Amino acid sequence: MAGLQLTGIKKSFGDVKVLHGIDLDIADGEFIVFVGPSGCGKSTLLRAICGLEEITAGELKIGARLVNDIPPAQRGIAMVFQSYALYPHMSVFDNMAFGLKLAGDEKGATRNAVMHAAKVLHIEPLLERKPKELSGGQRQRVAIGRAIVRKPDVFLFDEPLSNLDASLRVQMRIELANLHRELRATMLYVTHDQIEAMTLADRIVVLNAGRIEQVGKPLELYHRPDNLFVAGFLGSPRMNFFKGSVRVGGHNNLTVGIGDATFDVDTTRTLAVGTEVTIGARPEHITLGDNPGGVPVEVHAVEHLGDVSYIYVTVAGSDVPLVVRSAPDREWEIGQKTALTIAPGWLHVFDEDGRACR
Repeated sequence: MAGLQLTGIKKSFGDVKVLHGIDLDIADGEFIVFVGPSGCGKSTLLRAICGLEEITAGELKIGARLVNDIPPAQRGIAMVFQSYALYPHMSVFDNMAFGLKLAGDEKGATRNAVMHAAKVLHIEPLLERKPKELSGGQRQRVAIGRAIVRKPDVFLFDEPLSNLDASLRVQMRIELANLHRELRATMLYVTHDQIEAMTLADRIVVLNAGRIEQVGKPLELYHRPDNLFVAGFLGSPRMNFFKGSVRVGGHNNLTVGIGDATFDVDTTRTLAVGTEVTIGARPEHITLGDNPGGVPVEVHAVEHLGDVSYIYVTVAGSDVPLVVRSAPDREWEIGQKTALTIAPGWLHVFDEDGRACR
């Protein structure tokens, strides 16, 4: 196994710059998840690490070895694709063994490697079947097994669960997490699914327009985003944002306001009174009720999900919808007027450049 070091990684397609200097250290055995909107460069970065895309500038090291000019087959990596990429005319066993046979491994060693991977992935009864006889989840297990038998230094996953239905994705997430614990391997995983990122990652790398916005543990990014982009991207429903201003300035504490409502915020930043800011709060940190000091709002939609309800409200004088998490047994009427309050300590303030004030 091995860690990775990315230094100033850039990638361009002609005049189009896709990656703008990626710096990232990945420890041996880490599970790293790349997330970001479509077109942010996460799959391109994974393909550059794999060697399927040539790096325009920068250095990529796997372990202590510089691999910029080393072919993919010699980098000590194995990649699992979204499309499974199985050979339809081969059995499951032969699909998993194919890479080892090409490498000239002994027949006995190849069989042992395949049988071990099949046991880990619970696909031993499927080894004689053809891909067309398998479900989507079974095909993905075979694709993962084909990677395991190669005993790579690094596993790369490019949205491997996106073709599966919701219930099967949950099952496969659990199996991938168990697989990581068992193999103790370095894994890099690309997804647009925030739940996959939050549940699988040791650290999440949030990408935007070919740049890293923030790197950290899942709950660190969720509770302490560095900027507006990360705050709005992570979380479902997303963080609510209000336009506000600084009412009382200070080095260790600010008082910010939304309309007539004010909130105290601990911060090391100093902002002048009157500075326009963006105030953020997640749905679970907001409550609705008759509070004279709250922000007046009106209910305009309700989602009942069984275990929880999401109440969509608008602030008086605004048509921007805000989302509040509510107990499922609480009744709300469309058009009902109430007030919004934010739990102390859970309010986020972002300056005019979108940077977190803390």
